[in-house]
Amino acid sequence: MTKVKLLFAALGVGLLVSMVGAAIAALSVKRKIVPIDAPDADEVRLAAIFDSVMFKSTATAFRGGQVDLWFGGGVIDLRQATLDPAGARLEVRAVFGGCELLVPATWQVTTDVTGIGGAGDGRPDDERRIGAPRLTVEGSVFFGGFGITSKLPDEAERAIQQEIEQKLGGPF
Repeated sequence: MTKVKLLFAALGVGLLVSMVGAAIAALSVKRKIVPIDAPDADEVRLAAIFDSVMFKSTATAFRGGQVDLWFGGGVIDLRQATLDPAGARLEVRAVFGGCELLVPATWQVTTDVTGIGGAGDGRPDDERRIGAPRLTVEGSVFFGGFGITSKLPDEAERAIQQEIEQKLGGPF
């Protein structure tokens, strides 16, 4: 075997070992997390670990919270939430996972996400005024990420609404 083939084989084995290690860690984390996912909660604790998350907030003073996405993902919809006047901070951790973060078009969003992956705000810049409410998204991402937008395709909106209604046992 040539040196290049050995290098690629070693890299492949290393990636496989890291994935298995991350999966074991994810199962451990999943057992410890107590979700806070009431639609009107001002602070949330959301997790999608080998699972999905579909969350829609109606908070009147949203301050942020924590989001863990390990081998999972989904949608976090904050478009019906009102930010706390002091702003909000969402701490994110994604390992082989990610999600779509929906925010009102008028919110300012600052991202400080490190790792192999990231967070990107795909909204047009011209819709936010100076002094608009600010959401800060920070944390770490390894082989995943967060997309920030204000609109989803209609089909995706309907799917999210159906999943939330199933979770809550009725219309939301």
